[in-house]
Amino acid sequence: MARTDGGSHGDIGDPDAADPGAAAEAAREAAVDAALAGLDLDTKAGLLAGQDMWSLPAVPGIGLRSLVMSDGPVGVRGVRWTPDDPSVALPSPTALAAAWDPGLARRAGRLLAQEARRKGVHVLLAPTVNLHRSPLGGRHFEAYSEDPHLTGTIGTGYVLGVQDGGVAATVKHFVANDAETDRFTVDNRVAPRPLRELYLAPFEAIVRQARPWALMTAYNRVNGVTMTEHGHLVNDVLRREWGFDGVNVSDWLAARSTTGGITGGLDVAMPGPTTVHGEALAAAVRAGEVPESAVDRAVRNVLRLAARVGALDGVPPAVTTHPAPADGAALAREIARRGFVLLRNENGALPLAPGTTVALSGAAARDARVLGGGSAQVFPGHVVSPLDGLTAALPEGTLTFSVGADPGDEPAPAGPGFTLRAVCRDAEGAVIGGGGLPTGQIQWIGDDLPAGVTHENLASVEITGTFTPRETGAHSFGTRGLGAFTLTVAGRVLFEGVQAMGPETDPFEAFLGSPVERGTVALTAGETVEVSLLHTLDKEFAAPLPAVMFSFVHLGPRRDPGELITEAAEAARAADTAVVVVATTERVESEGFDRRDLALPGRQDDLVRAVAAANPNTVVVVNSGAPVEMPWREDVAAVLLTWFPGQEGGAALADVLTGAGEPGGRLPTTWPATLADAPVTDVTPTGGTLPYREGLFIGYRAWDRAGTAPAYPFGHGLGYTTWSYDSLDATPDRATVRLTNTGSRPGRETVQLYLAPEDDPAERPARWLAAFASVEAAPGETVETSVPLSRRAFEIWDEERHAWTAVPGTYRLLAAHSLTDVRLTAPLKL
Repeated sequence: MARTDGGSHGDIGDPDAADPGAAAEAAREAAVDAALAGLDLDTKAGLLAGQDMWSLPAVPGIGLRSLVMSDGPVGVRGVRWTPDDPSVALPSPTALAAAWDPGLARRAGRLLAQEARRKGVHVLLAPTVNLHRSPLGGRHFEAYSEDPHLTGTIGTGYVLGVQDGGVAATVKHFVANDAETDRFTVDNRVAPRPLRELYLAPFEAIVRQARPWALMTAYNRVNGVTMTEHGHLVNDVLRREWGFDGVNVSDWLAARSTTGGITGGLDVAMPGPTTVHGEALAAAVRAGEVPESAVDRAVRNVLRLAARVGALDGVPPAVTTHPAPADGAALAREIARRGFVLLRNENGALPLAPGTTVALSGAAARDARVLGGGSAQVFPGHVVSPLDGLTAALPEGTLTFSVGADPGDEPAPAGPGFTLRAVCRDAEGAVIGGGGLPTGQIQWIGDDLPAGVTHENLASVEITGTFTPRETGAHSFGTRGLGAFTLTVAGRVLFEGVQAMGPETDPFEAFLGSPVERGTVALTAGETVEVSLLHTLDKEFAAPLPAVMFSFVHLGPRRDPGELITEAAEAARAADTAVVVVATTERVESEGFDRRDLALPGRQDDLVRAVAAANPNTVVVVNSGAPVEMPWREDVAAVLLTWFPGQEGGAALADVLTGAGEPGGRLPTTWPATLADAPVTDVTPTGGTLPYREGLFIGYRAWDRAGTAPAYPFGHGLGYTTWSYDSLDATPDRATVRLTNTGSRPGRETVQLYLAPEDDPAERPARWLAAFASVEAAPGETVETSVPLSRRAFEIWDEERHAWTAVPGTYRLLAAHSLTDVRLTAPLKL
């Protein structure tokens, strides 16, 4: 019998690569002291403000190099929003959490550290460990789970991995930044107990277990105080109680007060150079409004960060030997496969039998959405779509493809078929810079401009290149953004004019909102035409940041949707198996707004129904970062959730469909059948305030309380083998589970352990996740996993004592395949 040692955090990999030695820490602190002593007030204040969009200033006199930051969490974009330096694109955080494997998260972090070092980045602005409070949250895909323990565990692995590679991880967004509506100003009212037991819990776990070198405070307020000035949560809880000794950086443009920020525990206000720190902070000290000791405290944190990442001379960095190089494409494929959740699999529909003929449909199968929108976007060097992956994996002649239905019903930034570049010119029309573009979207913020180009010398930008259409017919072209445009396709000027901003339009919504169709051109498939969109900047318009943001948009020929669905159904009727790929779009899931509903966009539900009616052996692949309604789920043979699967998603999909790999995922969040069933749907503040009235009851805790059944419960996921749970032995400190692979294939099982109080004087949920571990076994093999149980699993936050308090009594420990598939129970007495 094999034995597998697990834990409440599973296997988080090798011992820390980071140097934990007291002597090394003391040396870095001595170097920080010496560097601080060599700085005057103005220089110190300058170190607490960005010198530009992504970096802090260097101070050569003390051997301090510029600290460079970059967005994550699925890749490392670097300091420029450009495809010139591609990034590995891993699956979305929901997919990583769905693997329930902190060791895998640690490997992901190490790869991203490798990417960061390649791009000259010292600080990765990730991971996001806010909770899935509501399925309507716009950045749901960028967070891990509805459960604080799972979130904290996966986040711990990720942070350890990033910092194994000598790069700082930045845990964000501290705290209760769980939705996007009015995110800059909303006051989230959270009672002390849910604040501690839910929303602060992942941050606490990561700070205590992974010692992150940075943390980002959020835009929102919590209980009346904006987070960049929240002295209680930052100074008292984060630093004094938990021992955080890293840098506290604001979310971009979140810092609003010089005195409030520095006294509330904010170290760095980003971006710069114009911000509430820097010159304003030095002036506040001279005016007696801020003690210089507060500035020194913050600068010390910045210098400590610099020492840890190797940006301060005279002291070795915290990591001197980096992990072995990782293959980014291979790891992206593995994470995707391990995170895919097989929700339904009737009559062994999957894996496909050898020689099966497959009818693939859905526009998302051809034009895959592999990552979420907003600051999480990176530019991968290549993307493997489902069509690409299945074409490569299946024998020639066994696969057909039909568009069927397109999730997007409006023009989108020019993509497949376009070869584009940006040409930048000054006021005299001279070319001053440019570069290639992966799509028709330009999003240059701050100093994120092509080499040689500044906001002062830039007068116009032309997106120019060629388009080779895949379909014959009338193609629509248009613009998105503000200012003067001249749009030309195949020698025809389709539009020449100005798009103005309305008096009540939010500037960013105006730039990135709805596209405007400007004209159509009849084109022939395979025949290349020249295209151009000239944009002249409006120098009078003042955006919140210096920015150039506009898009050249395109929509292919509009065919009758009913005809396209009929074609897909007929192809499905002629095949052994039909595979339908359905997806959300960037207009549905992205940073900056919350979702209005959970419906799939366009006619995708109609497509699934038609294909399933034509072929009962229909497999639906759901390409979304967050829950969607699936009214047809009981009418199809299989449902496979692939999240936003990263650059290798299509290859991973082929692995799972053909049986070369097993879908390893379990749901990290509950999937409702309809939005009306979801227990928490309020993400819109009233009068600037959003009360968290549900208290402790979000996610599965709320479903248990309501006594209603979701479409698929927390922890659910099927594999390609079966498991018997043979025995469970437990004490309040540890649980040991023995189980056997009873199927015919090797497999992996995630053992989930839940605590349920027999009597509950503390008004707790009916049960909660206490620990988990993964095991692997060959057919017929028995394995054992021993999992520690944390004391915290038995504790609540006592609001009267302001302390964690264990609740004595009798508990049941549930060993489960999912929340609702309990296999064994054992009594525990505390």
